[in-house]
Amino acid sequence: MAEEEFEDGLISEAVTDGIRVRVSSDYMDDESRPEEGRYFWTYTVRIDNDSPQAVTLKRRTWHIADAMGQSFVVEGDGVVGEQPVLHPGDAFEYTSGTPLSAPSGMMFGAYEMNREDGQVFEAMIPPFSLDSPHDARRMS
Repeated sequence: MAEEEFEDGLISEAVTDGIRVRVSSDYMDDESRPEEGRYFWTYTVRIDNDSPQAVTLKRRTWHIADAMGQSFVVEGDGVVGEQPVLHPGDAFEYTSGTPLSAPSGMMFGAYEMNREDGQVFEAMIPPFSLDSPHDARRMS
């Protein structure tokens, strides 16, 4: 896992069995209501298949925690309504979002991937921070 500058902000990166997952997050001031305890982020994920076989993203598991100690798990089929197939050299990118009741937090998780030879494995989603300008304490 590593962090580097990418586009306008930091990204987190993990590689598992030739599947590279990079994530960046953005605080959405216009969708947040700090006075009501609602903070909202979008996150963009790019998945690159650097392996020699095609893979299908079947399921996702997200672990989400806020700075106040609340945590929850989100699981489901695919991502953003899709179960993308990535052939060697392909990439898939999507953007989604999450609300928190605290001004900072973090996320991490895994994708269940199925190779064309039938092998099933988890591609790790690296931890990344959800920081807002409303919190002097940062999770990152």
